[in-house]
Amino acid sequence: MDAKSDSTTDHHAPFRGRVEDDPLVRGRGRYVADAPLPNQAYAHFVRSPHAFAKILSIDVEAAGNAPGVIGVLTGKDTAETGSIGRHPPVPGRGGTTLVMPHRPALAAERVMHIGEPVAMVVAETAAAALDAAELVSVEYEELPPVTDAREALVDGAPQLWPQAPGNIAVDWLGPNPNPQANTQAVDAAFAAAKHVAKITCFNQRMLTNSMEPRGATASYDPATDTYTTRTCSQGAGAMRENILGILKLPAERVRVITEDVGGAFGLKTGAYPENIALLVGAKKFGRPIHWMSTRSEAFLSDNQARDIYSEAELALDEKGKFLALRVRNVGNLGAYVGAVGANIPTQNFARCLPGMYDIKLIDMSTKCAFTNTLPTAPYRGAGRPEASYVLERVVDEAARVTGIDPIKLRRRNLITQSQMPYKTAVGTTYDSGDFEPILDKALELADYDGFKQRRRQAVRGGKYLGFGLCCLLEHAGGAPTESAMLTFPGDGTLLMSLGVQNTGQGHATVFPKVIAAQLGIPEDKIRHRHGDSTMELKGYASVGSRSAMTVGHSLVKCMESIIDKGKPVAAAMLETGEADIVYKDGRFEVVGTDRRVSLFEVAARAAEMKKRGEIAEDLDTRTTTDTPLSFPNGVHIAEVEIDPETGHMTIVTYTAVDDCGRALDHKIVEGQLHGSVVAGLGQALMENIVYDSGSGQLVTGSFMDYAMPRADDVPPIRDAMLNVPATTNPLGVKGVGEAGTTAAISAVMNAVADAIPGGAGVHLEMPASAARLWEACRRAAG
Repeated sequence: MDAKSDSTTDHHAPFRGRVEDDPLVRGRGRYVADAPLPNQAYAHFVRSPHAFAKILSIDVEAAGNAPGVIGVLTGKDTAETGSIGRHPPVPGRGGTTLVMPHRPALAAERVMHIGEPVAMVVAETAAAALDAAELVSVEYEELPPVTDAREALVDGAPQLWPQAPGNIAVDWLGPNPNPQANTQAVDAAFAAAKHVAKITCFNQRMLTNSMEPRGATASYDPATDTYTTRTCSQGAGAMRENILGILKLPAERVRVITEDVGGAFGLKTGAYPENIALLVGAKKFGRPIHWMSTRSEAFLSDNQARDIYSEAELALDEKGKFLALRVRNVGNLGAYVGAVGANIPTQNFARCLPGMYDIKLIDMSTKCAFTNTLPTAPYRGAGRPEASYVLERVVDEAARVTGIDPIKLRRRNLITQSQMPYKTAVGTTYDSGDFEPILDKALELADYDGFKQRRRQAVRGGKYLGFGLCCLLEHAGGAPTESAMLTFPGDGTLLMSLGVQNTGQGHATVFPKVIAAQLGIPEDKIRHRHGDSTMELKGYASVGSRSAMTVGHSLVKCMESIIDKGKPVAAAMLETGEADIVYKDGRFEVVGTDRRVSLFEVAARAAEMKKRGEIAEDLDTRTTTDTPLSFPNGVHIAEVEIDPETGHMTIVTYTAVDDCGRALDHKIVEGQLHGSVVAGLGQALMENIVYDSGSGQLVTGSFMDYAMPRADDVPPIRDAMLNVPATTNPLGVKGVGEAGTTAAISAVMNAVADAIPGGAGVHLEMPASAARLWEACRRAAG
C-alpha cells in the first residue's frame, strides 16, 4: 500500500484471500503514529491522581518554561467547548430522563475519576512534554469517592452530581409502553407459577485493551478556519458528527481521517477528552499536535465496559414451561455518561430477551448509577453478553429447581420455526430462525452422548468434568441508516467508498465479492476507500455487527441504480430501445443478439453525456438505506476440567453452531466467531477491573494485575453453521462479530457449575479464577 500523508487507506492489492492482510503483515500499515506532519508537536496529559476531588489551583508556570515546551492547556482554555458526553435520551421513572452531566475536555473545577485529564503539555518532542508534565502543580481537596453502583444508590453515599439525587442517572422502567400493567401481569404469572428460579449475577468491569491504543494528530488551518484530525475511529463520519456537536461547528469546518486501525471493539466510536483538547491546542499554538496513549494511560482513560449487577427470576408451570421473566439491573455508568453507555444495561440488554425461548411475559427495569470510575461504554457485545448470561444462568437454575434436565428444559421452551416471525414481549420481532436443529447439531459436535463416560474417566483421575451450554440470541444492527457510494474513476475500475471503518472485519475482501457477483465484473477491478469524513456518507460506525447488513443493503441498491441508469445510455450506444437492453455478466446487451457493451464503457459514455448536459446523472451512485435489526443466534457448548487440588481449569473443548444468515465469506465469519469466543473466554476466566473502594484507586492498572487470554488458554473450537437467511435485508445476512462473546461466558460458567459437585460452583461469579475455583472445590469437599 502506498504511503499517503493526508488521505485514506486505499488497497490496490490483487484480491486473493483477505486483501487487507498482506500490507499489514509486511509492516506497511498506516496507523495513527505512522504519519507525522511537518512541524508536528507532541502532547502529554496531566491526569488526576484522585478519584474525586476539588481542584483548588493549577500552576503551569514551571512547565511552560521547561525546555522544548510550546505551551500548556488547562480547563480555562477548553471552557467554551461543549460536553464530551453525548447520548440519546433515555426515559425514566415519573417523566424523568437520563441525567447528562457536563464532561469537560480538561477538568477545571472537580475531578470525577482517577486519570481524568486536567492539563495538556505541548512540546517539541514527546519526551519534553512528558518531562514538563511532571512540573505542573495541581492542588486538590480530596472528597470521599464511591466506586460500586449498588453502594452509590444507598442513602448517605457520596453524591457526585447535584442534578442526579441519589446518584441515579436514570431509573428505566423497561421497554413495555405500559410498564405498570405489564408488571401486574408478570406478578400474577409468578403468583400462579409452580416453580420459580431466582439468581443474582454480576458482569464484572472490563477493559478493551485494543492492540493499538487510542491516539490522534490534530491540526488547524487559519486560512480556512478548519480543523483536521487524523485519529483511530470506527467511522470517520460518525467521529466527525460527535466532534461537531462538542465544538459547536458546522460540518465543513472539521475533517476526520482514519486509516488502519489496530482493533476497536466499540472503544473508538466517539471523541474522548483528548481528541478535543488536541484540536483546541492545535489552533491555540498554531502547530499540528500528536498524542498517542501509552498502555498505562489506556487503563486510566479508555472507556471501560460491563459492570452490571442483575437479579433475575423465571416462573415455570408444572411441566417446566416458561411463564414469565423478571429482571432487575443496576448499571454502573461511571462518573460521566459514556458513548451510548446508558443504552447498554437498558435497551441493548432488553432487546436480547427472551433469547431463543417462548416467554410471553417479561418485566425488566434498570437503575443506572453514577460512580467515581471511568465511564462505561460499548465493548464487543455491549449488553448482549450481559443479557445472555443472565438468561442462561437462570434457565440452568430453573433446571435445578424443577429437576428437569437442562437440555430437555431448553428444548421444551424453544421458539419453533412455525412461530416465525415471532413478536417478543419486549417489542422486537424475530424475522427468521430455526433453533432446535442448531441445538441438535451442537450436541452432536460436542459428543454429548459420550460425556458421561468422559466424566467417569475424569473422576478416576481426580478431576471434575462439567458440560455447559448457552442458547444465544442477540440483536445486530443498532443504527439502521447507512450509505455506500460506487464511482467510476475512468481507469477501468470501480471505486467503493464506505463510511464504516474496517478495523479487522475484512470490508475490502467481503464487499467486493458481493459487487463482483452481482455486477459480473472481476474482483480485482474493485477498489475500497474508507476513513474520510469528506466523503459525506450518511450513516454510523462499524459497531453492533451492523456493517454487513447495512452496507450490504446500500450496495445492492447502489448496483440496482447503476444498472437502471446505464440501460438508456447503453441503448443509445447500441442504437436500440431501452426495453431491449438487459444486463448480464458485466455487460449491457441487446436481447437475442451478440451486440453488447461493457459496464465500464457505458460508465465512460455516461460521464461524457453528463458533461455535455445530455443526462442529469452519470453512473456514479450514492445510496442511503435503512435496515432493520437482525437476530443472530446459535448454541455454544463448553466442556471444562477442574483440578480440585489446585483450582486449575482447562477448557477441554468448545463447540459453536451459529446462524449468521447468509455467510458472505466463510473464512471471515469463522475468524469473527473464533475471535469473539476468545473475548468471551477472557471475561469468563480472568479479566477484571478492580477499584479500591476506599480511595477509588485503580488496583488492576497494568497487565501485571489485569490478565488477558493467551493462545494456551484457548481450547480447540468445533464450529458449524446452520444458517437461515434474514428477511430484513436483501443479502439475508445477520451479524456475526459478537456471537462468541455473547455465548462463551454462559457456556463456561454453566459448565463450571455442572463440574463442581454439590452445587458448590452454582453461584460462582466471573472471572472463574483458580483461587475461586479452588475455594468452591473445598466447599464441595465438605
